[in-house]
Amino acid sequence: MTKKYATFDPKKLLPKREQPESKSKAGTERLLEGSMDSSARLTVGLCVKNAEETVGKTIESVINQDFPHEIMELIIVDGCSEDRTLSILMDYLGNINIKNKILSENEGLGSARQTVVDNATGTYIVWVDGDMVLPIDFIRKQVEFMESNPSVGIGKGKYGIRDGDNLVAALENIEFLLNFNCEGETKSKSLGTSGCIYRVEAIRQAGGFDENIKGVGEDMDAEYRIKDCGWKFCVTPAVFYEKRRETWKSLWDEYFWHGYGWRSLLRKNKGMVNLYKLMPPIAIALEFLRVPDAYRLTYRKIVLLLPLHYVFKRIAWFLGFTKSSLASR
Repeated sequence: MTKKYATFDPKKLLPKREQPESKSKAGTERLLEGSMDSSARLTVGLCVKNAEETVGKTIESVINQDFPHEIMELIIVDGCSEDRTLSILMDYLGNINIKNKILSENEGLGSARQTVVDNATGTYIVWVDGDMVLPIDFIRKQVEFMESNPSVGIGKGKYGIRDGDNLVAALENIEFLLNFNCEGETKSKSLGTSGCIYRVEAIRQAGGFDENIKGVGEDMDAEYRIKDCGWKFCVTPAVFYEKRRETWKSLWDEYFWHGYGWRSLLRKNKGMVNLYKLMPPIAIALEFLRVPDAYRLTYRKIVLLLPLHYVFKRIAWFLGFTKSSLASR
């Protein structure tokens, strides 16, 4: 049976794009900065912190894009990493033909993403996280989609499945594969920035990212306001890959943190989500309905565990949300 999703083996080397020799090495400003000019039509925004294990493959996949490098710029915002993330990035960026800049911040993702928006000279921003890998045609497909759909404010790429992932990571990947498998306009209230292309006009019209949001939800808050400005959201044909949590404890901690952070987010935007759908009894019923679709997409028996996997995450989320609610009283 043929799998109906894209796969990527993280152990294999990425195909390399031929690089013309750069005429000059990037100069130094604070951390590292290449020359920037206003002719760039595409900005890649990479917000990263303590990602030494994955950021090398991420930046390599950006450098290897077949989109014209002369109309690209790369803006990296580092959240004061304490590992080798910066040194790895500098090794790659020292002699490339993409205009680039590394900035630093320590105020959270709202501030980091707004730093990219403030510095972007492109018509679009493609958001990349430090644990993602982009196929060679990802940016080109994203830009082509946005150019063909001027009413779209955000285009979300589709998730691919990483070969070799363990059970925890594979289930999480399948969950996201289900969420964004159908191309075209989506009514989803939560896209996340990973693998998204933003129309710069749209995010600036909406007032940018809220720099007061220190934890989770800066993306959902921005999406809510962009949608309110009348822009459409779509799932595009472009595919990307993201490394997922590989232990049940790390997955629990992630969703507990999400739940804790959502309390302040919902105080700002009460209509952002239907909380009843996140309650464990309802969540498990909804997830059972998705199992047949998951099997048709993957032909993997592990999809039978998706309801338990989803409820596990939502219990963590609910407990984090409850703790935050009690702490705010």
